Amino acid sequence: MIVRPRPGALAILFALRGSILPQIAPQVIAITALACLVVATEPSWAHAIPLHAGIGPFTLIGLALSIFLSFRNNACYDRWWEARKVWGALIVEARGLARLLGALLPPDEAETETGARRRRCLRRLAGFTHALHAHLRGRDAALAAAPFLPQAERGRLPSCASPADAALAYLAADLGAALRQGTLSDVSFGLIEQKLAGLSGVQAACERIKGTPLPFAYTLLLYRTAWLYCLLLPFGLAETLGWGTPVATALVAYTFFGLDALGDELEEPFGSAANDLPLDALLRTVDGVVQDALGAPVPPPLAPERYWLR
Repeated sequence: MIVRPRPGALAILFALRGSILPQIAPQVIAITALACLVVATEPSWAHAIPLHAGIGPFTLIGLALSIFLSFRNNACYDRWWEARKVWGALIVEARGLARLLGALLPPDEAETETGARRRRCLRRLAGFTHALHAHLRGRDAALAAAPFLPQAERGRLPSCASPADAALAYLAADLGAALRQGTLSDVSFGLIEQKLAGLSGVQAACERIKGTPLPFAYTLLLYRTAWLYCLLLPFGLAETLGWGTPVATALVAYTFFGLDALGDELEEPFGSAANDLPLDALLRTVDGVVQDALGAPVPPPLAPERYWLR
């Protein structure tokens, strides 16, 4: 995610970090080159191709296309914003669980079973978050969670359908053993179980967002229409604007293709593009919660690198 103060009026025209322009530059250059060719050859095709209706039809089509692009971008932004709220809820649940574990399984200086169980549970919380992060980024979730789990549980992770859910299951089983031993009351266990249910809900919401993209036919329709519109636009403008046609066409192509490319980035909020969510930074926040609860040094928050917070 790009994190930077708003640049000045001159700098904002040339800012490339976080801009969508590098991705759509080939399309814009191709459309501009076509517009130059159309203007240069206008006397030869003007009589052969009856495109003398003026700019009116292109105005109507462009208005409709911009509305459809806005609808798609709103839907993509809703996915991006929902994903950010879900990870915010994860941090809230992680902090609440860490507080409950510290209150109900208080740390002690001696190596008692209560203190060891609390540490195991906190590390499993970190394992859950790392596994979820890896799954959303397309990495090995079992490998990401393994360093935080006891040795006996690591070997079973690769065979689990969801290593993140397995980490929560191990955590719940350990607390269930504490309930049976009398270390936790049923009320205390119920409070912790609410936090585990909240974490499970976060995982389900992330998997729903990742596994349910926008309908491909909707995206394809807009992409094809944008290309056809930009390819035909120079023929409608050449007679009126002359050599101003390439400039006008380039601006239209930049807007339409830019909105389409930006929608593609926002549609997959868990990716690693510049405008996707900073999952690494959010993961570091949860690591800080766990490390603080364990009494270990808290890692510093991630800082943007050239305005890019990963």
